[in-house]
Amino acid sequence: MPVPPTGNSNGSVTVGYFPNWAIYGRSYKPHNIPCSSLTHLLYCFADVKSDSGEVFLTDAWSDEQIHYDGDSWEEPGSNLYGNLKAIYKLKQHNRQMKVLLSIGGWTYSPHFAPMACDKSKRARFVASAVDLVKDYGFDGLDVDWEYPHDSRQADDYVALLRELREGLDGLQGHLRAQTPFELTIAAPCGMEQAKKLKIGEMDRYLTFWNLMAYDMAGSWDSLVGHQAPLFGPSPNVHEAVELYLSHGVAGAHKLVLGMPLYGRAFEHTDGPGCPYQGVGEGSWEAGSWDYKALPLPGSQEHFDPQAVAASCYDADKKKFVTYESMQSSLAKVRYMRDRGMKGAMWWELSGDREGEGSIVGRVAREMAPLDATPNHLDYPTSKWDNLREKRI
Repeated sequence: MPVPPTGNSNGSVTVGYFPNWAIYGRSYKPHNIPCSSLTHLLYCFADVKSDSGEVFLTDAWSDEQIHYDGDSWEEPGSNLYGNLKAIYKLKQHNRQMKVLLSIGGWTYSPHFAPMACDKSKRARFVASAVDLVKDYGFDGLDVDWEYPHDSRQADDYVALLRELREGLDGLQGHLRAQTPFELTIAAPCGMEQAKKLKIGEMDRYLTFWNLMAYDMAGSWDSLVGHQAPLFGPSPNVHEAVELYLSHGVAGAHKLVLGMPLYGRAFEHTDGPGCPYQGVGEGSWEAGSWDYKALPLPGSQEHFDPQAVAASCYDADKKKFVTYESMQSSLAKVRYMRDRGMKGAMWWELSGDREGEGSIVGRVAREMAPLDATPNHLDYPTSKWDNLREKRI
């Protein structure tokens, strides 16, 4: 089976997640996406019906109905609107930005196992996912299964990726597209979860791996820790990278290093390695702060050069927040460059600052040249009149 090119000859990749719920409380809309700094946008999340295997979009208003500036309410025919029309328009003006539909995520992941173990349900998953690609103007698929629990589920994951690769290659042939449709996954960096994967078997079907190299500390721990340390006691990012390379990934050029655009808080603590009491408030959920809100007022920002980890600490309130800073992210860029890694991924874009303070923008400039492989614009079999006829 032909495998899409995966080397760095096309340049580095910069990957950002755009959640379809971000348009609401976060007020983060498609026009806020830093398109020129991204080679890949992961639109999330689609869900899967565990009883049938069908993949489906989860918010019709956000995905396909909301009208943005310039959209008419009087166009004839059956037309696509919403985020996905707006993002297609962004693709027209940013030909390097490929848009993948991400399926799963933490909330929907329990729906994978009942589907993946059944051949007929997997076939329905593949057919419906490929239909979403050709109907909504995507450039491929991203699978976020958190996580296969045993060897049987790991085998099912391999089968699912193999069949998805075949389905996407079939779509490429049907549309006579010059470039392949891409297939990626969000890959765990916890050793317990990662070691259960059949990494070498999965690798042959993937364009690249997005390593979720964060959440290595949080409210589930008894002691305070850094959530994305490059080095240091386990867990850390470097050991995750080494695990994937030693378990069958073709090379570092297929690994994309995920970084957080949020921080995790701990209260009533003296810092890393110490106990804490509670996590306090956050930007949108308890104990989680957007990067653009950090360092918190009254806190002093710190950088640990040995761990390559950033944080802020309010000595009066005894409040510690662990996150990715500009300094730590640029240190990780040097690590990626030294290792020959494929690029960087961010969860998720609404947490970033705008303008010169954007980590995504700065990392993209440091990682240049970026992958310039053009996205797809031709979808002649789309169910939407305006996308099929390119009237967007």
